[in-house]
Amino acid sequence: MDGISDVAVGVKRGSDELSMYNSPNSGMSSISDGASNGSDSKKLRVEEAPPSRVLHIRKLPNEASETEVIALGLPFGKVTNILTLKGKNQAFLEMGTEEAAITMVNYYTTVTPHVRNAPVFIQYSNHKELKTDAGNQRTQAVLQAVSAVQSGGSPSSDVQEALAAASSPVLRIIIDNMFYPVTLDVLQQIFSKFGTVMKIITFTKNNQFQALLQFSDPVNAQQAKLALDGQNIYNSCCTLRIDFSKLVNLNVKYNNDKSRDYTRPELPAGDGQPSLDPTVAAAFSKDSNSLLGALNPLSAAAAAAAAAGRVALAGQAGSSGVLLVSNLNEEMVTPQSLFTLFGVYGDVQRVKILYNKKDSALIQMSDANQAQLAMSHLNGQKMYGKIIRVTLSKHQTVALPRDGLDDQGLTKDYANSPLHRFKKPGSKNFQNIFPPSATLHLSNIPQDVTEDDLRLLFSNAGGTVKAFKFFQDRKMALIQMSTVEEAIQALIDLHNYNMGGNQHLRVSFSKSTI
Repeated sequence: MDGISDVAVGVKRGSDELSMYNSPNSGMSSISDGASNGSDSKKLRVEEAPPSRVLHIRKLPNEASETEVIALGLPFGKVTNILTLKGKNQAFLEMGTEEAAITMVNYYTTVTPHVRNAPVFIQYSNHKELKTDAGNQRTQAVLQAVSAVQSGGSPSSDVQEALAAASSPVLRIIIDNMFYPVTLDVLQQIFSKFGTVMKIITFTKNNQFQALLQFSDPVNAQQAKLALDGQNIYNSCCTLRIDFSKLVNLNVKYNNDKSRDYTRPELPAGDGQPSLDPTVAAAFSKDSNSLLGALNPLSAAAAAAAAAGRVALAGQAGSSGVLLVSNLNEEMVTPQSLFTLFGVYGDVQRVKILYNKKDSALIQMSDANQAQLAMSHLNGQKMYGKIIRVTLSKHQTVALPRDGLDDQGLTKDYANSPLHRFKKPGSKNFQNIFPPSATLHLSNIPQDVTEDDLRLLFSNAGGTVKAFKFFQDRKMALIQMSTVEEAIQALIDLHNYNMGGNQHLRVSFSKSTI
């Protein structure tokens, strides 16, 4: 029997709704029984109750707690009262406003709500408010605690315990070793295996991609945290670090590639933000039994980036490892400088600066993932004083000049370069890929090289050194330039710099600050 007819059939009328737990043979149970056996249900014609801020919840699991019932309503607004009918597996939930109740019912007609993995049914009650015994201290404590946190206050100690029971439906997610782009849609796909994902907000903090993700039920949040904390989204990278958030409800203003409220599809996209391509959205909302890690990371990462609106055509991403870089400083740029900078995000195979348009270049990475990664990190960064634009090229490969033809050194083949960072499968370098930042990580430093030597070297690259810190073994260090542009310049100039004794300095962007 499907959930929709069940809901329609189970709608009550009359003021006996609240008194039914007094009379075991009330109409309620007979209608529910009728609903459960399918064929009789069509004979029952039941009027639907008009909207009310009191909601009637049925088919709750025996062990469901008040806090779990309250959690169903929390994403939609303030919960002002609750009455649970233990023997009947039912509850009444009073929302602060009728609007909140309407939003909640509308949402749960499209997405079946679950408590402890069991589907439950929600409808309007004929009661306009709940009159319950105020002496029920535990219920009042839970409501007090939840509303204190919702309004930004901190709960008093006597309700801390009740609040702990109503653990947050919101998870804070940090992604370490982000070798492939991870988007809001990838997170939705992974976390929806554990329950209804209602809202997601993504942001970058301390150079790390983070997200807040809200389930409809705290129990789902607990299950997701237990199952996913410490897991990798893709093979040996993109590690999930998950905690409960202190927030119990997220306030999402825009639906775009940075934030999404699945309960309110009508929200605007916001300024200059691509709204979600509906075809990609549909592809992501289809539930699949395979975990994302089992998918080919190439197609998953490319699809994710396409969904984020970074790619014009979803098909393009999977097909080409070639990038078109434009708005280059043609007086300064060389194939070697592009090889070094783009080599932070993948193994560059070939570079061609265009003969008739020397402010543009084609860069062939070793695969489409790396092209995607370089594009998402380097598009919009400054190189030699100009903001560069990075897009996926329609070319499949970069052609070398025909034998004997000199193209003034504008095309270079790096297929056999010893400087590729990602040749070895599972290399540590996969775990240390970060967006361009003012702080650089230095490694392979000879023992006799001092802090002053390195400060001088990096100042001569045309920047100002703001801070420096050796690691304990002195083979590695962090050096902070005054801007990201200066750090990009220093990396281009000094990665693989010969420090003497054939020891070459290794330079990469750091997630740390000094």
